[in-house]
Amino acid sequence: MRLVSIASGSSGNCIYIGSESTHLLVDVGISNKKTEAGLNQIGLTGRDIDGILITHEHSDHIQGLGVISRKYGIPIYATPGTIEALKSIKTLGAVDESLYHEINADGIFTIKDMEINPMKISHDAAQPVAYRFRNGDRNAAVATDMGMFDDYTVSCLQGMDTILLEANHDVNMLQVGPYPYVLKQRILGNRGHLSNENSGRLLDRILHDNMKTVILGHLSRENNMPELAYETVKLEVTMGGSPYDGNDFPILVAQRDGVSHIIEF
Repeated sequence: MRLVSIASGSSGNCIYIGSESTHLLVDVGISNKKTEAGLNQIGLTGRDIDGILITHEHSDHIQGLGVISRKYGIPIYATPGTIEALKSIKTLGAVDESLYHEINADGIFTIKDMEINPMKISHDAAQPVAYRFRNGDRNAAVATDMGMFDDYTVSCLQGMDTILLEANHDVNMLQVGPYPYVLKQRILGNRGHLSNENSGRLLDRILHDNMKTVILGHLSRENNMPELAYETVKLEVTMGGSPYDGNDFPILVAQRDGVSHIIEF
């Protein structure tokens, strides 16, 4: 399997995950031009994509969805609530109804040789989900836009070989930053985004001996810095209750506006 962040941040998200025969995108929150340029960098084109999995309907996750789905006739997978929300967004343009495929949290489905298992997340959207993937004995997850985590979240993310996990903001930077009070409260709330600290605390609960790579994603441009996210998450793991140290596993930070490391596992 391969997992590649084409873009991951508060201004746009697009993640590739695939096998030798199956090629998927999680969200298309950047322009079609940038999406295709990112795919080209990893040896693919839009014609190769077998499906687009949408986490939720916010613009930083669906900005380029209409163009690329129309251009290549790519199936779109999302929860019923998300599909209804997408249909009301005029900026997407007309999307052929036949391209929409309803999925549900904890309802496993397959696309070619990839098994996909959506999971519920806490975010202020219609019916948001994160995604888990299995190909043979390999497992991965893309889990962002989570205002909080609980035992269900931890259970869902057990046993991953690779995970792209949200580390959206530094709480102090957000609190003293320029955002309006209402927006700050939304981000900090249980339906907002995971802070660096909470990202590290969640990671501490799902680490295991065979975890190969952790990618921190969906960093805020205004309220975080890659080095800060990296160091904070590592520290939380080191100080946490697991037997692991923050240096025991490769931890990478996805670029906001460009293709990050190609993770093969």
